[in-house]
Amino acid sequence: MKKIAWLVAGAMAGGVLTLSMQAFADKGESPLPLSELRTFAEVFGRIKQDYVDPVEDKKLITAAIKGMLTGLDPHSDYMDPDAFKELKEGTQGEFGGLGIEIGAEDGLVKVVSPIEDTPAQKAGIKSGDLIIKIDDTPVRGLSLTDAVKKMRGKPGTKVTLTIARKTETKPLVFTLARAVIKTKSVKYKLLEPDYGYVRITQFQEHTSEDLAAGIQALYKENKQGLKGLVLDLRDDPGGLLNGAVGVSAAFLAKNQLVVYTEGRTPDAKMRLTANLQNYARPNGSDPLSKLPQDARNVPLVVLVNGGSASASEIVAGALQDHKRAVLVGTQTFGKGSVQSIMPLGNAGGIKLTTARYFTPNGRSIQAKGIVPDVVVEDGTLTAAEQALRLREVDLENHLANPNGEDKAPAKSSAKPAAAPKPAPAPVKPDDGQDKAKPEEKSQFGPRDPNPKNDNQLSQALNILKVQQILQKKGS
Repeated sequence: MKKIAWLVAGAMAGGVLTLSMQAFADKGESPLPLSELRTFAEVFGRIKQDYVDPVEDKKLITAAIKGMLTGLDPHSDYMDPDAFKELKEGTQGEFGGLGIEIGAEDGLVKVVSPIEDTPAQKAGIKSGDLIIKIDDTPVRGLSLTDAVKKMRGKPGTKVTLTIARKTETKPLVFTLARAVIKTKSVKYKLLEPDYGYVRITQFQEHTSEDLAAGIQALYKENKQGLKGLVLDLRDDPGGLLNGAVGVSAAFLAKNQLVVYTEGRTPDAKMRLTANLQNYARPNGSDPLSKLPQDARNVPLVVLVNGGSASASEIVAGALQDHKRAVLVGTQTFGKGSVQSIMPLGNAGGIKLTTARYFTPNGRSIQAKGIVPDVVVEDGTLTAAEQALRLREVDLENHLANPNGEDKAPAKSSAKPAAAPKPAPAPVKPDDGQDKAKPEEKSQFGPRDPNPKNDNQLSQALNILKVQQILQKKGS
């Protein structure tokens, strides 16, 4: 009877395969690989029959789906209904967890960037840290979705992370209390009279309108137009594509090309311009309506580093190609791929890489990133800490750069810019003068914008002032 059951199951599977193959043929796709599917069915049967413990069919099929996606590249993944719900909450700017952007590497989980002013960042977790255990569960073999699920939870509950760090001989253990992560995506400050600073920590649903409101507040505080603006995208891991287009549109002329994508399907081929229809939310209102008109012409410097990824690189690449801004800092992360979120019938979904990003001039960001016009190292990092910087090219199964530029040296293509000599080495914090007010510190958290102890910000401000001098001489 057992053999008969297997034969019946095999016959049913064969019928399904035949129907599936016919459906693919009708769509003009390549037929399903029957031999490989037979191998899959054979392995499935062996596990069901011979594995040391009974395994549910659902668990096996879910693991197979996850493996199929995570084996493609570091960013494709399967999400069960809970994980799919959490993803949507994250893009809206609020969720319960630790505040860590992660990536896959050799079957383990690496920290791409801790989100500013969150439990992970406050505890001292750093970019490049390797998470080897979550509570008592080893991370090797876990998908990114499963890792995220284990780190997220009810605010106030605790989770223990065991972390390997290249500069440490022994694993580090962090016990963190989960919190409601409310990521404020736009922060701003008047650095000094006539010079403003805006930092974007992540691209979310309201980033464009928050940027417009922040710049408007800077103009109001300065009581006149600005002579220069610093846009800080350092350690910004990315986010929503329409947010990146909206931020770019805040500084570009209408209908200028921001980014285009290339993929296999018609939907994956897009040309996104600085046009309302490409960045507005579903309600149709213009999120940049509060933006001062002069902001599209204000002299602009953009700060980037190895933690600037995806949407950050789109903005930086667009502003650089259109010669709208001077880019200062270090080479960016290099995530130049598009992930489409596709709902499934079980209320879950998949995150599938469907295209590559290209800057307006046709440069691929993938595995190369954006090289700044003026290369300025972060003076607060040691050489060992800089070596720990994780980039897309370091991730297992990363997509290749279609232009063959993924192995280009970090500084070889940096163009000389009309800029002053590098700023002096960072000095120790002063005795209390010129420090931010308490409310400003609470707004920014650990990265309070202060040119006196931020070498890259100091250089950015110097460039803006030199531009003013040159502009006056020219006139």
